[in-house]
Amino acid sequence: MSTALASKTQRLAACDLRDWLREVEATGQLASISGAHWDLELGALTEIILERMSTPPAVMFDSVPGYEPNRRVLANMLESLERTALTLNLPIDLKTIPLIDALRARLRALQPIKPNVVSTGAVMENVERGDQVDLLKFPVPRWHEGDGGRYLGTAHLVITRDPETGVENVGCYRVMLQDKDKVGLYISPGKHGRMHYEKAVKAGKPFPVAMVFGQHPLLFIASSQAVPFGVNEYDWTGGILGQPIDVIKGPLTGLHFPASAEIAIEGEIVPGEMLPEGPFGEWPGYYASARRAEPFMRVKALYYRNDPIICGAAPFKPTIHGMYRSCLRAATVWNGMEQAGVPDIRGVYLPPPAQRFMIVVAIKQRYPGHAKQAALMASQCHAGAYLGRYVIVVDEDIDITNINEVVWAIATRSDPATSVDILRRTWSGPLDPIIQPGQKGHNSRMIIEAVRPYEWRDRFPATSAISDETRKEYSTKWAKELGAIEGRYARTRARPV
Repeated sequence: MSTALASKTQRLAACDLRDWLREVEATGQLASISGAHWDLELGALTEIILERMSTPPAVMFDSVPGYEPNRRVLANMLESLERTALTLNLPIDLKTIPLIDALRARLRALQPIKPNVVSTGAVMENVERGDQVDLLKFPVPRWHEGDGGRYLGTAHLVITRDPETGVENVGCYRVMLQDKDKVGLYISPGKHGRMHYEKAVKAGKPFPVAMVFGQHPLLFIASSQAVPFGVNEYDWTGGILGQPIDVIKGPLTGLHFPASAEIAIEGEIVPGEMLPEGPFGEWPGYYASARRAEPFMRVKALYYRNDPIICGAAPFKPTIHGMYRSCLRAATVWNGMEQAGVPDIRGVYLPPPAQRFMIVVAIKQRYPGHAKQAALMASQCHAGAYLGRYVIVVDEDIDITNINEVVWAIATRSDPATSVDILRRTWSGPLDPIIQPGQKGHNSRMIIEAVRPYEWRDRFPATSAISDETRKEYSTKWAKELGAIEGRYARTRARPV
């Protein structure tokens, strides 16, 4: 192993946000903005950068007015393929489908590695308890104009314990700043943290909670994506890195949080105590849950590093973000389909604008009904079943990462009368914007077979595109001229001011 690669592996294994930032800076994908205000300005600039740049950088906001200059907010952590690959410990030069394929291979072979429990770490550089606790001294953003308050938790960890089994869970549920020592917590039904809380309510006992608001992005991925049932998120993270991460057993709750965290808190939720929470612009791009009473945590201890960094991943319209979610979900759907016996899958992709709501699958057709089988498995395997809407199956010649090619396949290789099926009463959730309030829980699915009809696929009209060999030959011959034209006419996805 080369010295540079060994150094990189060691830094990643440490699971420290600041080491990750140094790696990102080395790729030229870390930008800094000084002086932006916490109220809307941070969120607006984050959204504008996502809109205007085809490869938006990670952005570090410092010198937020009214706060110490080095109390910072990090946004856009995972909004490029390179940073997604870096975070997942994969080669950073992979294109989209090869990256998804490499990731699913990593997930199939993953061996969870339990964390090291250590006595202290960088997060304990500053320790405050009781009346000393003051979360208002951090530049917590109000991200969207319609948000009901300032959201400290958008790219974070919420650590809870099952009161009956003692099993810990690391989740990601939005956290609203309520007061200097109170944070609101919204957890969707069916999530592990919600089930733990409901058990505590039933027992009539206070519910201990720990939270982390700045950490290596891989831990955020673990907390916000479905890891295999029965696998702890810290163990999963260690498996991805190939080495254990360091965690501290919380002095007050006994819950474990990363030793290199930027900010961590411990406290409890008292059953029956509620405060108004929301609304908040969620990942589908809508305010799909209203302002209502939700549990809140009384913060009893605050730990933070010198010059702490809040990690933020406030959702905007998914037309401009969601790369890492797309890759993670695609890899797990692809694996789920293969485990169900679907052969010759050439690629799975979730277009970022659609997030969970659309899955595109490319196959090499092998038998009658192959496309229908692939569509049904993609829509109902565990990773694809929740909050889906459309599944489109195309032939292997279609670039499924290019939405124009997918639309072309739908328009020319599907017939509404014979290529479309509807599944009813499938698994939905509270953030599904098209389901009426009071009726959330079920939705429907459309599966579209946008493939050459199997029975006469060999007689289907040939495409008129140049061959790969011709493209390669003339791309090489005219490389200089094509490069000059590309450099002159290339544009970012700018939007008029």
